[in-house]
Amino acid sequence: MDYMAKTLTDRQEKILNCIVGEYIDSKTPVSSKVLSKKYKFGIKPPTMRLEFQKLTDMGYLAQPHTSAGRIPTDKGYRFYVDNLDSRIPDRGFDSIIREAEDSMGFFQAMTRRIAELTSNLAITYFPEEEVVFKEGWDEIFKEPEFEDSDFIAKFMETVQNFEKHIDELEGFEDPHIFIGKENKIVPAPELSTIVSRIHLPKKKDGVVVILGPKRMAYDKNVSIINSLIKLLE
Repeated sequence: MDYMAKTLTDRQEKILNCIVGEYIDSKTPVSSKVLSKKYKFGIKPPTMRLEFQKLTDMGYLAQPHTSAGRIPTDKGYRFYVDNLDSRIPDRGFDSIIREAEDSMGFFQAMTRRIAELTSNLAITYFPEEEVVFKEGWDEIFKEPEFEDSDFIAKFMETVQNFEKHIDELEGFEDPHIFIGKENKIVPAPELSTIVSRIHLPKKKDGVVVILGPKRMAYDKNVSIINSLIKLLE
């Protein structure tokens, strides 16, 4: 059967969203048994296994090893991202604005705060000041993906490329998510980025980039950027 041509059922959408969320939280492949126990779908284990297989055949999931559970593909992450909750909680940026003594102090403190909240690398660029800040090295290197030396090397190369092309990211007015191979300006098939322009006081603009593994907490990270944008309005 050609599953690639089929759309997802409501149940498959719910299962896929749960798998992606579970993988982001647990950092390990998700099995049908674990999902059945944790979430009440009202279906029997064989039916859940069948749904896992269908989602795999449709390209939303991958199976790293024969006996392993499933992990999201870029397509699976994209579906999850396109269905994020758009709520904007308070993220505590207002204290940074009150306490900053100058624009450079504000920019750096803001970058550091984004990194702390996301546990990813935060890169900010301020064209008028011609300055780039990078914060979050301690946070990002705690992620399990960085136990792989090849992954570290690719990550560091990507960071360097972002600095070279950072001025090309000014056109993204709202938070824009690039997953894996969707990263075009700076190729990063193993990583995801969230890019947004921000409007700062005194008519200054900047660019914010959150860079991390594809297994990042997209919902939280987007809400953090939206919180900052709303505060600076």
